[in-house]
Amino acid sequence: MPPDVLARFADLGREGSTLAVLRHARIAQRMGLSGTDHKALDLASRAEGPLTAGRIAQLTGLSTGAVTGVIDRLERAGFVRRVRDRQDRRKVLVEILPLDEEKYAPLFDSALDAVEQVLERFSPEERDIVERYQREIQRLMRNEILDEGASA
Repeated sequence: MPPDVLARFADLGREGSTLAVLRHARIAQRMGLSGTDHKALDLASRAEGPLTAGRIAQLTGLSTGAVTGVIDRLERAGFVRRVRDRQDRRKVLVEILPLDEEKYAPLFDSALDAVEQVLERFSPEERDIVERYQREIQRLMRNEILDEGASA
C-alpha cells in the first residue's frame, strides 16, 4: 500500500471517528446519558432479547464493574430494567424498554439525511464497494476491541 494512500485513509478515519464521537456525545447528552451509556444501550438494543451484565461487558469491551454502573444509570433513566431469568431465577437479565420513538427519532434525523444525500451521489456498484470497505473496517475493529479474533 503506498504510504500516501494509507495516510489519506488514516486521516479520513480519524476525522470520521472524531465527528461520530462528537455527534453521539451530543445525542447522548440530549437523552440524558453519557456517551458510553448511550453506545452500550445501542449495542444491547441490537441483541436478541434480554442480556446478562456479563454479555453487555463482552459486547462493549467494558469491565463488569463498569457495566454495572452503566446498567444502574440506564435503569434510572428509564431505558432498561433488570428482570429475573425465567429458566434460572439466580440470573439477572437486562431488558431494553421500548424507546419513545417520537421523542428520540429527531435526534438521529440529520445523520440519516446526510447518509441519504451522500449515497444518492454514488452508483449502486460504488455503494457496494463503500459498504464492503466499511464492513471490513468494522470487522477488524470489533475483533481488536472485543478480542473476537486476530487483531487489526
